[in-house]
Parts: sequence; C-alpha cells; structure tokens
Amino acid sequence: MRKKSKERISCETCAFYVYDDEYGAYLCDMNMDEDDYVRIMSDRYYQCPYYRNGDEYAVVRKQM
Repeated sequence: MRKKSKERISCETCAFYVYDDEYGAYLCDMNMDEDDYVRIMSDRYYQCPYYRNGDEYAVVRKQM
C-alpha cells in the first residue's frame, strides 16, 4: 500500500492571498505569528492552519 504524501496547498488559491496596491504585489492578509510563517516556508508538507479556499464556486460544483 502506498502512503500518500500531503503537499502544502498553494497560497494562490487562498482567500487571504490578496493584492496590495501599496506594495504592488500579492500578500497573505492573515495576521500570523513568526513561528507559523517560518514553518510554512520551511516545511513543504506543513498545512497552513489559516488556509481558506478562495473559490466561491467550489460549493456550487459540489451540488452539481
């Protein structure tokens, strides 16, 4: 039996990943502490505890 490895979910699909006009780039809008940020950046299997799917149509697709 093969063990599935969980890879981290892309920030680009997260609801908190927003464009900031001041910086001219996309940033995470979640106020997280340094420990969480370092763990997210260094461990590719760590799942972000703040991740929320930004796809508004995900629920609609499930209903079809």
